[in-house]
Amino acid sequence: PYGACSTERTSRGLCLTPGESYARTMGWWSEHVVPRIVDRALSTDDVMKERERACARLSGRVLEPGFGSGLNLDAYPSAVESVSAVEPSDVAWRMSEERRATSPVRITRSGLDGQTLDEPDGSFDAVLLTFTMCTIPDVEQALSEAHRVLRPGGAVVFLEHGLAPDPGVARWQRRLEPVEKALADGCHLTRDAPALLASTGFEVTELDQQYLLGPKVMRPWSFVSSGRAVRA
Repeated sequence: PYGACSTERTSRGLCLTPGESYARTMGWWSEHVVPRIVDRALSTDDVMKERERACARLSGRVLEPGFGSGLNLDAYPSAVESVSAVEPSDVAWRMSEERRATSPVRITRSGLDGQTLDEPDGSFDAVLLTFTMCTIPDVEQALSEAHRVLRPGGAVVFLEHGLAPDPGVARWQRRLEPVEKALADGCHLTRDAPALLASTGFEVTELDQQYLLGPKVMRPWSFVSSGRAVRA
């Protein structure tokens, strides 16, 4: 009964247990706050330059899981014919509306889940992954799907943060990862993007790695791998 509720009440007077209250709070945070934080944090000058370098490798029909708020749109080269965007967040998709409206590239939303793609086998020339592999729950399954929808000889173009080679930094990444996952909608600090690609049927043919340090970015968050991996 209403009068017996000793936990948090919703705006409609319903009782919530502490667990339910936390889940609803984190759901609201993930849905409404995280997309805006990501848009802001991953649109700095240094990151946008790396996006341009990565996207310069693209051509033809492109699938982009983790499309987000469309931060790569201005970086697509003229060789890109079309982009199929996989994006689970309606908030992020709405945030991309103005960017999509002014893009010369034809963009369509293609599903919500990179782990289960609604696309036929061999239908894309390239898959673009930028700061996406860190968050997908089953990243191996998502990469297997990317492998499936790529034509023979097609490539994954990637720009991902992840596991640092320095033992001291990697230790801090492991310590901080539980907090990062809680606050950033499941984002991992310790995933090794090149190794994951190699283990799921890709040959990494181009690879650049560096600490991408802005004025307020610490090393556990800033080790970045970018390059190209061909469907073997």
